[in-house]
Amino acid sequence: MTASRSETASAPVPDGPGTGPADPAAPEPGGDLLAALLDGMDAALCAFDAEGVVTHWNREAERILGWGADEAVGRRGFAGWAVRAADADEVQGRLMAVMAAPGRQVHEFALLRKDGSRVLVRTQSAGVRGADGAAAGVYCAFSEVHAQIDLERSIALSEALSEDGSWGVVLVDVDLRPTVVNSYAARALGTGRAALLGRPLGDLVVQGVEELEGALHHVLAEGTPTSPAELWVTLRTAEGERRRCWRSGFLRLSSPLAEEPVPLGVGWLFRDVTDAKLAEQDADRLRFRSNQLHRASRTAAECEDPMEAATSHLDFALAGFADHALVDLLVGERLVRAAATPSGAPGPVAPVTGGGIPVRYPAGHPALLAVDRTGPVRDSAGAAGAPWARERQWPPDAAHALCTVLRSRGRTLGVLTFLRGPSRPAFERPDAEYAESVALRVAAALDLAQLCRTSPWGG
Repeated sequence: MTASRSETASAPVPDGPGTGPADPAAPEPGGDLLAALLDGMDAALCAFDAEGVVTHWNREAERILGWGADEAVGRRGFAGWAVRAADADEVQGRLMAVMAAPGRQVHEFALLRKDGSRVLVRTQSAGVRGADGAAAGVYCAFSEVHAQIDLERSIALSEALSEDGSWGVVLVDVDLRPTVVNSYAARALGTGRAALLGRPLGDLVVQGVEELEGALHHVLAEGTPTSPAELWVTLRTAEGERRRCWRSGFLRLSSPLAEEPVPLGVGWLFRDVTDAKLAEQDADRLRFRSNQLHRASRTAAECEDPMEAATSHLDFALAGFADHALVDLLVGERLVRAAATPSGAPGPVAPVTGGGIPVRYPAGHPALLAVDRTGPVRDSAGAAGAPWARERQWPPDAAHALCTVLRSRGRTLGVLTFLRGPSRPAFERPDAEYAESVALRVAAALDLAQLCRTSPWGG
């Protein structure tokens, strides 16, 4: 194989054992370009002709071993300078054997640096054919084994995360469009991996996409955040909308080849923690409600008037639970309004002044259903809005209702109704259980009020 006459390949060769004569021929066309290409490579590269003489030696090879091109080109093999004498024949034989073998071969050798220290390198070598198809030499690319292993670990980590990692991994470009999506992320987003590529995140995330894109923009502009974030999103899936919580970490990706950091996009790693967050919220809610019931019982115990004790229970129950509370007592066959929160603005529960007012609930009203079933009844306005509340004789800002029966000593005393506005979620089963706990305490106080005849609705 003809030696390149570039600076890289044709430097003067010092006299000494194992060295060949320098070729004084004129530079070949393209030699400077070849030299620039070789010196710009990240891997060390050398080449041998069919006789085993070094013909090419780039700057990375010089960096690793310390031997410059002017000291390497023209030498026959590595014997006497870049490898121990005891290993020289084996190394030379394995390298030159590649000329007669198809494809590339990978070997590990212990080479000598110019300072006499040893370095373990991993080589990839292949034969070179001439214009007539005959073997013309060998090229050999090599790197330090630890650097190669680090690279292989990085590639292996990348592939593992992109396939079956226990975290969702999404790589987005600077336009915030996914370019890589692993299996976990595809399942979490409710779609196939290929279907996500290149699509705006807003196609899948109904609510919360602004927060997610804002976090990605922040990472592109400011760099990797120091701690993970929890994002609540609502997804659009084939089964309908799903609300999920993702604990997310973000990494700004920059090109290692640029002189200055150039953002390539963002690596977004996340894990679905919805079940854990909901369980945590439920525990916090239960703890708060238990504390409210305890505080209400202590306050009610200090009330001389049982009716005041009943309204005190409701005032504590409303905190964080509902916007309005209505107490309708059963008098004969009719329900009579006994206490309520103000209709126009927030305020404490207070008895109706001037005596009870019979309420004319239509058939099928949730309060009447609660009396008939002796249990809680939930209802929501849906798209009906204000007309729904007016038809049921509730405050116009009500959008969700929970009616539960008031019972004491085996008797139905009336109905307790909690109402929420449209900004709150509808009542759920745990809310009904809490309402029943409140109703038990309110019913006991109202029953005592009737026994003491301190209430105009006794009897």
